[in-house]
Amino acid sequence: MIRLPICRSWGLVAVIFSLSACAGPGNSSTDSEFRHSVSGEVLPWTNENFDAGKEKFTFAVFSDLTGGERERIFQIAVAQLSLLRPEFIINVGDLIEGGTEDVGEIDGQWDSFDQRAGVAKAPVFYVGGNHDLTGTVLRKVWARRYGRTYYHFVYKDVLFLVLDTEDNTPKRMQEIYEARNHAIEVSKTEGWEAFAQTEYATMPENAAGNISAEQSQYFQDVIAANPEVRWTFLFMHKAAWKREDAQYFAAIERALSERPYTVFNGHVHAYEYELRHGRDYIRLATTGGIQLPDLGRSMDHVTLVTVSESGTDIVNLLMNGILDKTGHIPLDGDDVCFESAACACGEAQ
Repeated sequence: MIRLPICRSWGLVAVIFSLSACAGPGNSSTDSEFRHSVSGEVLPWTNENFDAGKEKFTFAVFSDLTGGERERIFQIAVAQLSLLRPEFIINVGDLIEGGTEDVGEIDGQWDSFDQRAGVAKAPVFYVGGNHDLTGTVLRKVWARRYGRTYYHFVYKDVLFLVLDTEDNTPKRMQEIYEARNHAIEVSKTEGWEAFAQTEYATMPENAAGNISAEQSQYFQDVIAANPEVRWTFLFMHKAAWKREDAQYFAAIERALSERPYTVFNGHVHAYEYELRHGRDYIRLATTGGIQLPDLGRSMDHVTLVTVSESGTDIVNLLMNGILDKTGHIPLDGDDVCFESAACACGEAQ
């Protein structure tokens, strides 16, 4: 038997492994993230320009839960979003029913929402709606629990603006609060047709949002301080541009006029796309809120937005089409109605 010195034995092993690495599968590509063993002039795929990049990311948006939240919808949406794996999640307001000045009840509503939102794998950014912020007590609870009602952040060189469209004077806020509560009681006893005849239904604050001069200046300053961002997204509950006296929001639009931006809002519970100033203004429908198909496409959905070097792509996903690996809607949701106009509530869609 020939015995090689130990050092030579390990050297020989190293050479063998080195040669194997050069000749083995998975080394025909110079891309460290993509390896294959296929050789030849033709390949069984179109190209190797992978839709990836350091600057690419996807975030999700969900919409209204309120007006009589329908059971199970939001929990299912959170489970579906955790399967879709966006980097973060944001919304367009109306997260709790509100409608009370009982602090304990308001905290209970927020505790319920926080617990359910906290199940998501990604962080959830809050946007306040009229159910969340109309009234002095509701605003004080928000301030104690979440701080600012309007704010901004930058993620991967993209600017996100979160607006408070319930930004009214204390006196006007109380007037809206009382009229709104009366209108809601009318809707519960007489229906939504009767709601349309109430004082609140005719108030400009019902149809469109309001922002103050102070809030407008805050966002103008933020926009000026971030001149080179790749894109800007705005999130609000009510369409602030639909007021006749929308000069403060118009000032924000002017500040954004030389850059690409996209606007998302909610409130009406019916989907709408609008091209305004050459930009996308998108009103989302519901993610558990009461559905009003007479006002437009009213369906439970989530929205995915992908930002990359080439721009943005936006896709709306109907909740009844987001299935887990078993081919079913998560949380045994196959029997849930996600669009009242297309199914009898309580039956599978």
